[in-house]
Amino acid sequence: MGMRYSVNFDAVAVTAQSDLFEINAPADCIVLIRSVYIGQTSDMGDAAAEALKIQFITGHATSGSGGSAMTPTKLETGFAAAGSSCEVNNTTIASTGTAVVKHQDVWNVQLPYQYRPMPEEMIVLSPSERLVVRMPAPA
Repeated sequence: MGMRYSVNFDAVAVTAQSDLFEINAPADCIVLIRSVYIGQTSDMGDAAAEALKIQFITGHATSGSGGSAMTPTKLETGFAAAGSSCEVNNTTIASTGTAVVKHQDVWNVQLPYQYRPMPEEMIVLSPSERLVVRMPAPA
């Protein structure tokens, strides 16, 4: 099954286009994206209903900025520290390089968003490859 890690952030008001997550694979191994969950707790009424595009993008040569570095959490005590570096909530999005949209979806903000692909549909990051999970500015 391999070693598994998670990266989380909460209680952040996203008011501009953002790279919610940025994952940089280590130089010596691949990374499988097994799941991504996104939710919000402030806009629950019908008047606040909104559908936002969620994109999983590779190909950026440099990181975005304005966010926070996060240390991946081991999901099992015996795992080694993650070799990946991660950032969350980059408000200045990654923009250099040749962007490739690997997956695109729509999130109805009144419900949690879940990306849980079948094993054969998982996004695989090659060594040193970067992935961002991007969301446009909410209304």
